[in-house]
Amino acid sequence: MLRVWKALCVGLLLTTILMRSAHAQTALTWQQIRDRFISANPTLLAGQIGIDESRAQETTAYLRPNPNMTLLADQINPFPGGPPHSTFGALLSSATLEYLHERRNKRELRLESAKEGTQITLSGQADLERMMLFDLRTAFIQTLQEKAIFDLAKENLSYYDHVLEVNRERYKAGGIARVDLDRLELQRVQYESDLQTAEVNLRTAKIQLLALLNDRTPVEQFDLVGQFDFSEQIPLLDVIRQAALDSRPDLRASLQSIDKAKTDHKLAVANGSTDPTFGFDVGRNPPIDQYIGVSVNIPLRIFDRNQGEKKRTELDIDRNQRLSEAMRAQVFADVDSGYATVNSTIILLKPYKEKYLQQASSVRDTIAFSYQHGAASLLDFLNAQADYRSVQVNYLNLVASYLNAANQLNLAVGREVIP
Repeated sequence: MLRVWKALCVGLLLTTILMRSAHAQTALTWQQIRDRFISANPTLLAGQIGIDESRAQETTAYLRPNPNMTLLADQINPFPGGPPHSTFGALLSSATLEYLHERRNKRELRLESAKEGTQITLSGQADLERMMLFDLRTAFIQTLQEKAIFDLAKENLSYYDHVLEVNRERYKAGGIARVDLDRLELQRVQYESDLQTAEVNLRTAKIQLLALLNDRTPVEQFDLVGQFDFSEQIPLLDVIRQAALDSRPDLRASLQSIDKAKTDHKLAVANGSTDPTFGFDVGRNPPIDQYIGVSVNIPLRIFDRNQGEKKRTELDIDRNQRLSEAMRAQVFADVDSGYATVNSTIILLKPYKEKYLQQASSVRDTIAFSYQHGAASLLDFLNAQADYRSVQVNYLNLVASYLNAANQLNLAVGREVIP
């Protein structure tokens, strides 16, 4: 009986450990979230297939023309009458092999154009990843923000419960009136409401992040960690501008489009040249018997010399150059706008960190102490509590604004310049 009881206890202990492990939260960092997103997002995976398709077009572009073979059997006479000869005795038979020779490096130019098309596709995939990572980082920041607000709401409720306990003791000792204690207890509803709202918002943010990750993990088992703070030091604007010129994939794609347009123009010029077709034939022609022969077929390009395509590709070079200039101007506008937003948010955050947070905490504790000793009114106490909550929430929202502005600046640059 004792052995059975021990076995049951061990089994119960193992079951408890396994249940805790199953419900344990897996806290993921931003880098882990990013890696999961890149490896699992269907849109990005579809883009990778597009790159492979573009590389397959390179193979097609460099293929040589297929030769043509013609087999001939002529002068078959299955009908009676006429000169005396057998049905197949005077059969004319021949085989001809023809091959189109492409001049002016047409194959090489087609291959070069296809490779440049692949480079544009790669840049387009990088730009798609840039945009989608921006959305992912926004959801990540939103989750961190709601998590910080949830922790603040728990802390405020715990602090207020402590204040209530002290004032209940004061009421028992006759230090405050019953109506004041009732008003204090009614005020606790606001803290409970803040906590419930923060919990719902946190779950919603996690659900949105899991949807972006295409992850079916239960919300209760999903958590993340990250620095929810700001940095006063950011790179100089000129440094960030240069980083954007070096990193923005859409700007790189516009420059690559110019190179491809130039190559396509060269190909159009080459396609306007004449390509001869060389032929070799062998046959049997009674009464002279076997023979061989060679031929050269040269098209006379008198009217069609690919003039329209030459002009179109020449104009396409100018068009892509203008688009590249517009893209460059847009890059500078994005960077300057994002940089100004980050600086503005830092200016708002610095006094909070250096002064307002400490002042709000000091005022709350001082008024609470004064109220507990009869030196402050209940209204002063409630106002101090509300001011503290407001300052703390405003600070957390400003930190989230800074992180979103930094995310916007990173999007404008094309890589992380502010972690």
